[in-house]
Amino acid sequence: MARDESAIGAIGVITLATRGQAGCGEVRIRIRGGSETFIAWSDAPLPIGTTVLVTDSRGRRTVDVMEWTDPLGEAPTIPRSTEVPRSGE
Repeated sequence: MARDESAIGAIGVITLATRGQAGCGEVRIRIRGGSETFIAWSDAPLPIGTTVLVTDSRGRRTVDVMEWTDPLGEAPTIPRSTEVPRSGE
């Protein structure tokens, strides 16, 4: 399984909640001039709409993520979502 090095460091939004070590979710990230969906694993459960940072690639469109607070307010959002804007957005 080839790692997707270009995904590491990307900012994304959780589109299907993760359950921490109990199960994966889904994340949409900005990558290659557009956005793509990946399977997402996290240490702690993350709800839909959480802004995340991709910390590693497991290969086959699967990544590790962690919650991310964007200090510049440039993180992506999900159109028509119930996400509550955070400071800087």
